[in-house]
Amino acid sequence: MSQILAEVLKANSAYSASFGDKAKLAIPPARRFAILTCMDARLDPAKFAGLAEGDAHVIRNAGGRASDDAIRSLVISYKLLGTREFFVVHHTDCGMGFFTNESIRGLLASSLETAELTPQGFRDVGKGPGSRAGEFIEWLTVKDGRQAVLDDVARIRTHPLIPKSIPVYGYIYDVRSGKLLEVEGAKAVGAAA
Repeated sequence: MSQILAEVLKANSAYSASFGDKAKLAIPPARRFAILTCMDARLDPAKFAGLAEGDAHVIRNAGGRASDDAIRSLVISYKLLGTREFFVVHHTDCGMGFFTNESIRGLLASSLETAELTPQGFRDVGKGPGSRAGEFIEWLTVKDGRQAVLDDVARIRTHPLIPKSIPVYGYIYDVRSGKLLEVEGAKAVGAAA
């Protein structure tokens, strides 16, 4: 057993020992909202948004992007589980800004081992073989963090499966201060009708 697996199972054992009334939480989120955010380990939506278990849906992916799968989750969140507001929360210093579609495709074609981040960008240090399957993926990289938030808010707001009555908010989480910073223009783009 790996050390990481042992640590996770030990933590779960301690957590489940005092699970108590959490077993009675309802399936719909109590506070009726969803957050779409990045998978970055520095972001803890429960802390930055004041959430307890059962309060909200948190959808995470690389970059917090409004991908087809993220929208699928948001549709399920409102249609079947009653959420009424959506938050798009990207963050400063996001790794999705450190590469392009072309660069990750090249890295994957070279090898499947973990690349190294240098001041010049990612560099492949692995031995092949790689795979060209990355050519068929839109990696949703981020050139401009604020524009990416606006684009994601607009994509959700205009999606035919999202009701116009749900407001979509756009923020950037500052990894240096812990503050949520509203993206200028996002409120207008994501306003409910």
